[in-house]
Amino acid sequence: MKDTLVVITREGMGSAEPALQKKLVGTWLTLLLQGKELPGAICFYTDGVKLAVEGSPVLEQLAKLEERGVHLILCKTCLEFFGLAEKVRVGIVGGMGDILAAQSIARKVLPL
Repeated sequence: MKDTLVVITREGMGSAEPALQKKLVGTWLTLLLQGKELPGAICFYTDGVKLAVEGSPVLEQLAKLEERGVHLILCKTCLEFFGLAEKVRVGIVGGMGDILAAQSIARKVLPL
């Protein structure tokens, strides 16, 4: 699964109430950590960047994924748009070029 890229563009999973979306993404990340196979990278853009900043309910899971070698790539333009650039707690801040590069080397792109 190292050749898989996960793309997160929302502050959660699905299109339900925000609290349910956050709960679902938290559960997904927790279960991902429990498995043996991890994706090579996770890209966050648009509202997805909000998961990697101060106050996010999934910072612990994301930090553990990063410790286990998963590259977390955050969209700089999105962070600046939301005024969150100074609140990043996990991952690397990159541009759309970094996200495109990650997509181009992935054998599978999994949108959440």
